[in-house]
Amino acid sequence: MPGLCPTNTRSRISSARRTEYDEAQAAQRLKVPVTAFRWVRHAGIVPAPDLPAGLWSRTAMEALDAGAVRAAMNGEPLSGREAADRIAAALGTPNKMSEKAAVTSFVVRRFITRGLLADLSGNPKGTLHHPGQVAEVCAREDLAELVTTDTPLGPDQAADRLGVRRVEFDWMVKLKWIRATEWTEVQYGTSRAGAVDVPLYRTADVDALPGAHPEVDWEELRGVEKGRRSPLAALRPKAKTASV
Repeated sequence: MPGLCPTNTRSRISSARRTEYDEAQAAQRLKVPVTAFRWVRHAGIVPAPDLPAGLWSRTAMEALDAGAVRAAMNGEPLSGREAADRIAAALGTPNKMSEKAAVTSFVVRRFITRGLLADLSGNPKGTLHHPGQVAEVCAREDLAELVTTDTPLGPDQAADRLGVRRVEFDWMVKLKWIRATEWTEVQYGTSRAGAVDVPLYRTADVDALPGAHPEVDWEELRGVEKGRRSPLAALRPKAKTASV
């Protein structure tokens, strides 16, 4: 028919005939951002998918209130960096562009792992968060302790915290006493050729090492002279116990 766009016509017909929805299609039907739909899923405002493969039926979608979904989100989501800035401000140590951040996105990602924050992004390279949930985290009485335990340490920082040489900490990694939580790219100079991947460790995991390995004389380990072979070099990783 004159005046009709074939593409739009097909889209309306497809939408009218759709009987199952994934989260992106559900958000489109409700005319809300997909981040808002992910939040109400997390908050339990939207029921679990009623079809296989995590899909919602048309009947389930017709029962949803788009206004309630918008109200639950109540604003734009915060990026991981913005969430870190608000947490730092709540601790009285605001992040400053010209200085090393007091709270980083590393901490925010650990809060996601803990279940303290929901990630609404669906993007492995960045996170998005409900501003109200971030505010709840900022109001926690144990916030300072949580941030401290989840603060990242590079290998040199971890060795300093334990009071040992870097070579001793490297042996702890080789012995599989500790694993990096994630890796970050650090650039030296202005050339990409100078970029290296550096492992990051949780402060809490580093602090737990002495208690987890009482077989080691930590006082002796901390007093090893420069240039001397590490006492840990004589150890071997514990073999995994076969499951019965």
